[in-house]
Amino acid sequence: MLRSAIVTLAATLLIALPSSIAFADGDEIALEGEIVDLSCYLSSGKKGRIHKTCAQRCADRGLPIGILTDDGKVYLLLEDHADEQPYEDAKDLAGVQAKIKGKAFLERGLASIVLSHVEKR
Repeated sequence: MLRSAIVTLAATLLIALPSSIAFADGDEIALEGEIVDLSCYLSSGKKGRIHKTCAQRCADRGLPIGILTDDGKVYLLLEDHADEQPYEDAKDLAGVQAKIKGKAFLERGLASIVLSHVEKR
């Protein structure tokens, strides 16, 4: 129930991306930025090294994670059910700068990435 409520909160609170989105649904894209736990980031702006331990604990508990790009955009990160490892790698990098690749989707103003590759930046 808590997990569902937080995912709903994250989806509701994420800022819609500007109309200049450079991808179509299903396009493979690469992004760089900080892996953030969306619960703490969206509710109180917590991020960075000082928040790393909490971010990893939240990710381990199953709270939603995202990537905060250098230009301030936030994307919800999603697990590929056929390959869970990239999402597990992203959870391990919560609070850390990373490079990600995956399929991008935009639904009702919420941009998300189904992860295919994650590495520390």
